Amino acid sequence: MMILAIDDEPKALHLLHDAIAAAEPEAEILDFTDSEAALCAIREQNLTPDVVFSDIEMPGMNGLSFAAELKKTVAWTNIVFVTGFPKYATDAFMLHVNGYIIKPVYADRVREELDFLKLPPAEPAQDKLQVQCFGHFEVFMHGKPVIFQRKQSKELLAFLIDREGRACTAEEIATALWEDDVDMQTEKARIRLILHDLRCTLREIGMEDVLIREHRQLAIRKDMVDCDYYRMLAGDMKAVNAFGGTYMEEYSWAELTTARLLFQK
Repeated sequence: MMILAIDDEPKALHLLHDAIAAAEPEAEILDFTDSEAALCAIREQNLTPDVVFSDIEMPGMNGLSFAAELKKTVAWTNIVFVTGFPKYATDAFMLHVNGYIIKPVYADRVREELDFLKLPPAEPAQDKLQVQCFGHFEVFMHGKPVIFQRKQSKELLAFLIDREGRACTAEEIATALWEDDVDMQTEKARIRLILHDLRCTLREIGMEDVLIREHRQLAIRKDMVDCDYYRMLAGDMKAVNAFGGTYMEEYSWAELTTARLLFQK
């Protein structure tokens, strides 16, 4: 396991390093007193750390800005803030970081955070679409965010993933995505446009085959998707622990699945 420790105060960095080493003796720990230097090392040396423990208040690029940039570079890396200021908790969790430790840091708190790392791991399956369903819905390929031209193209993919490979009709898609009474002739044309955009996006990353369209129905190939939701359904305890009570929270139609996951957990 590779872990990065970042703190601009040498004494605090030394204490953080020792706490990590005590909690995870086999870890490779890289220390940085500058978040920009850490980000530069990750990009130039092609590092893929499993976890980054970072201070927040630092000169230059602070921890919040660093976390935002890190997610663009190595999307699956877990981020745990280590700070003396509880006031940043709200900002931290808006960035969907994985933990928050108040200084002074001790080995037992580090161990506790390590036991609840999010999925997928730092080296996700390279031949699969990597999907985060817990919290906000996000899609990655080779650790890089997939950019959708239309929000509804991304939502259509989310809906198909939520259906776990079950075939969906145009009526089911329109009802879920737009909820209000719909003119199906108009909405079918709208779905065709969104589907075309989604196919183009997936084609650009070599994943168009993740979609199945047969007999005027649409589905997803589950075996081509690596996501926290499917892992939790399969009984993976790390995925169960990673579920914090929110699931595709930007989509109202996902509330039923959220309730089911909460009941199962």
